[in-house]
Amino acid sequence: MASTQTKLMTFAEFEKLPDPDGGRFELRNGEVVLVAPPKHRHHLIQRRLLRLLQNAASPADEVSFEFGYRPLPEHNYWIADIVLVSRQRWDSIPLDGYFLGTPDLVVEVLSPSNTRAEIRNKTKVCLEHGAREFWVVDGSHSQVEVSTPDGRTITYKSGHEIPLFFASDAHIAVDAIFA
Repeated sequence: MASTQTKLMTFAEFEKLPDPDGGRFELRNGEVVLVAPPKHRHHLIQRRLLRLLQNAASPADEVSFEFGYRPLPEHNYWIADIVLVSRQRWDSIPLDGYFLGTPDLVVEVLSPSNTRAEIRNKTKVCLEHGAREFWVVDGSHSQVEVSTPDGRTITYKSGHEIPLFFASDAHIAVDAIFA
């Protein structure tokens, strides 16, 4: 029986796709994935966390949401819910281009469409390619998993505070994220 080989889409091909109705595309390991728009709870968590991180960040850092980046150059373009990027790296993004590599902090707010394998892969790739932390925010359980390149993952729950690597002695209360 003959098998059909499918060709992985390159970023150059991906970039030419028209915008989809009612969502957005990501390129994951050469495959185009339609990502549905976030539901209201997801949006509220994003907004709260964005404000909390912006308030803690220094002018030497940029905090953004729905941020597109290319963790691996050829077959990937991902959109993070929230990121923190050093000013130097932020200023190096071409105005008509894309962020190459991974942000210093990548935050993913879980959606029903996320799979464990997808989140595990994103965490691994980001931490292996420059991210200092990868956060998985779980609104259903009001908890945040923080992973670091040294292989540690700490789960923060109600009553806990998450230390911020980019702001000495600063923390974010988990309860503030889900208030």
